[in-house]
Amino acid sequence: MPLSSPLLELDAVVIGSGFGGAMAAWELVAAGLRVAMVERGGWVERGPQNWAGEGAFVRTPAYAPDSAFRVLQGRRWAEQNLCTCVGGPSVYYGGSSFRFREGDFDPTPEIVGGSGAAWPFGYDALEPFYTQAEQLLGVAGAAGADPTEPPRSAPYPYPPSPLAAPSRRIEAAARSLGLHPFPIPLAINYAAETGCRRCTTCDAFACAIGAKNDIATRMVPELVTRGMQLFTDTLAVRLVAEGDRVAAVECRSRATGEQMVLRAESFVLAAGALATPHLLLASGLERMNPAGHAVGRYLMRHCNAMTYGVFPRNPNPGNEHHKQLAIHDFYFGVDEKDAPPGKLGNMQQVMGPPAAMLEVGLPKPIARMATPLVEHMTGLLSIAEDQPRAENGVRIDPGALDRFGLPRMSVTSLYSPRDLAARAALIRRAKKILRRAGAWGTATWKVSTFSHAVGTVRMGDDERAAPLDPDCRFRGLENLYVTDGSCFPTSAGVNPSLTIAANALRVGRGMAALASPAHAEAAG
Repeated sequence: MPLSSPLLELDAVVIGSGFGGAMAAWELVAAGLRVAMVERGGWVERGPQNWAGEGAFVRTPAYAPDSAFRVLQGRRWAEQNLCTCVGGPSVYYGGSSFRFREGDFDPTPEIVGGSGAAWPFGYDALEPFYTQAEQLLGVAGAAGADPTEPPRSAPYPYPPSPLAAPSRRIEAAARSLGLHPFPIPLAINYAAETGCRRCTTCDAFACAIGAKNDIATRMVPELVTRGMQLFTDTLAVRLVAEGDRVAAVECRSRATGEQMVLRAESFVLAAGALATPHLLLASGLERMNPAGHAVGRYLMRHCNAMTYGVFPRNPNPGNEHHKQLAIHDFYFGVDEKDAPPGKLGNMQQVMGPPAAMLEVGLPKPIARMATPLVEHMTGLLSIAEDQPRAENGVRIDPGALDRFGLPRMSVTSLYSPRDLAARAALIRRAKKILRRAGAWGTATWKVSTFSHAVGTVRMGDDERAAPLDPDCRFRGLENLYVTDGSCFPTSAGVNPSLTIAANALRVGRGMAALASPAHAEAAG
């Protein structure tokens, strides 16, 4: 919708179209509220080009140069970009849809450290919303197969796909070591005629045929059909507070710089764990919050690494999708000398690295040498839960504005010794499984992206430590909510997407319940 279009009075404005934004909007639209959504990026075109090397996430327009930010990693500054498109990072994710474990909502001292992080509710509060999110996303999984699975009120909507040859190989190796591999719950449509073709361009690629049930495929078109206004290629640059409420959001067109102001009764901020605190700080709203010192702090993103086995023969001769298995035997830790006490995390199967990604991540001569090895590789992703630390987070430079008027953002993300020890313990176990599966050797790539970023505007009961209350309302402002991964007090040891979705449904339903009586009276 162009910025010059006439605007209706709005009940709610949602900033961001990923899991947090779309799920909150789902509840608001279902309640009959007048909702507008603002998304910095545009629609990702779907077609055969998504199967080619240029379809890799970091080679697409969605990895937008105009969203660049600086990252301090180790002793060096690097530059990364945000994912900016309708559906957010879900368009390029691999579909993994895990619930947090019950114990994740009561984290141990080994994880919390001195951060004071504490979830204001337990697993039971989210369980019905997990079920709803799985239905909305069409998750395929096998209830009861995961040895750490929390209680469920309903089975998965769909069964998992049969295992591909590489998955059967990893499964046999893991079981021979006494482990309990199980199917990853995946938001993928496996219907015979309209569903997944089981290609290998899934994780880090947009699905060419829309069989991956991302937010842009599954939810945003339906929300628009039901009356939600969608503004694409539009940046939210400032939230305007009047008294104890947000009165408006100022926006700019990415293409023309044209300005627009949206006014509403309530606002949902779901731009992601980096962009959400960026906008709050750029708007100066931390000054209105009793825990304003924590806005932008306690960034987590998991301490991840991909370990690939190099096999004497191609382990995937059928060129099949095989991100299918997870291993949780080490999730809550192991009583062994080579691992730190407490939780370690999750291990998941990953496919060999696409040649297109090698060309981006490695110097060209090395990428050319490594490319022939890709067909001989398959691997395991280690996801170690990282500690929430005040020194990790988002900062702004008010004196350096971009062309949209936003202050330049910088990010500090340094792992603690415990984070690194947990990841190393998982990597050692991944190597053992791959060698048992027949790998001649292994290679490990330590992940540096922010695809699992959470925690920068955390929720909690303590109004001096948590910027959000248990309903994810921004303290100091009556009508501003945060529903993306920013609100997490801890990161748990699995992919955050389904928990972001479930919590956003919970918050959206609460907002709708508060707004519906006034809306009904106005409509009458």
